[in-house]
Amino acid sequence: MMKPKYATLFEAYTLPNGMEMKNRMIMAPMTNYSSNQDGSVTEDEINYYTRRSKGVGAVITAVANITPGGKGFPGQIGCDRDELIPSLSKLAKSIKGQGAKAILQIFHAGRMSLPDEVPNRDVTAPSNIPAEREGTLGEVPRELTVEEIEGIIDAFGQATRRAIEAGFDGVEIHGANGYLIQQFFSPHANRREDQYGGNLEKRMTFPLAVIDKVQHTVKEYAKAPFIVGYRFSPEEPETPGITMGDTLHLVDVLADKGLDYLHVSLLDFWSKARREADTSKTRVELLLETINKRIPLVGVGSLYKADDAAEAKKTGIEFLGLGRELLIDPEWVQKIAKGNEAEINTTLDLNGKEKLDFPDSFWKVITSIPGWVPGVK
Repeated sequence: MMKPKYATLFEAYTLPNGMEMKNRMIMAPMTNYSSNQDGSVTEDEINYYTRRSKGVGAVITAVANITPGGKGFPGQIGCDRDELIPSLSKLAKSIKGQGAKAILQIFHAGRMSLPDEVPNRDVTAPSNIPAEREGTLGEVPRELTVEEIEGIIDAFGQATRRAIEAGFDGVEIHGANGYLIQQFFSPHANRREDQYGGNLEKRMTFPLAVIDKVQHTVKEYAKAPFIVGYRFSPEEPETPGITMGDTLHLVDVLADKGLDYLHVSLLDFWSKARREADTSKTRVELLLETINKRIPLVGVGSLYKADDAAEAKKTGIEFLGLGRELLIDPEWVQKIAKGNEAEINTTLDLNGKEKLDFPDSFWKVITSIPGWVPGVK
């Protein structure tokens, strides 16, 4: 029997669009490198999601590229053409069949694309400024034209239509982790001097246009409530780069955009702001103060134990994202529900690939990154 101190994790919640979430735990989106080269999902990928959909209120999938030129890495889910709708439908059905809401994360990788993964090795971005990657510079991207930008905005709408037709319950617009939407908001990546670049407000033009297009598509095609969420990263290490102050301004605007939730991308739920904000407070605290209950927030980051999640929930945050936690222990949620939280695994069993339903390619990646998942040295 579940202990009373965890009851808040299992409370239902009604999103702004009227859709009810059965609990406050969501599988966070994680790249799994496991789709076919053409962007269709594999059986191993279906098994991986089915296993991890059984306890959470919703699953946000690994990111799907909205255009061929927006693909970020090998083994990525595709939603850039109608031929992939049957594949997407299979993924949505596998998640929903376990009682979780199915949310497709959609993006364009921008300057973070790997040249070998995009047509003609044509890596594009708001400006021709390469990304800083672990002390080195990435590929120098080609600056997008205004016409191309407008085409990408439309492609977000088309990807949303495909998600609707495939039977997903929603989409998450990926404006985090250094990808194209974040690049437009970033003073490091965006040096444009037209309507899509310049001061803080002008750098929000592209993200807001994407949201408008997605919401318009939902109104046009969805016959039932359909979730639209937005994920963001709070700060960038680069100078110039996105500051916590910039993000609080963005979030203040997003909270009134009619979205169903916001989702902050963090490795550590309790991490504190670095600049242009009260550095004595956690980023989650600052975000909750700014949002002021206007829209639900999803927080994520190293909540490996049941008590970690219960403590995080005390901040007043509406939802908790579980990423690495569900990689390590797919039954994380169910163990708490049954009163067996002491049995939750908090380190990865390096001999457990098959019993944890991991696709081969994903297993190779996560076991090659020391420290990213506890237990990997």
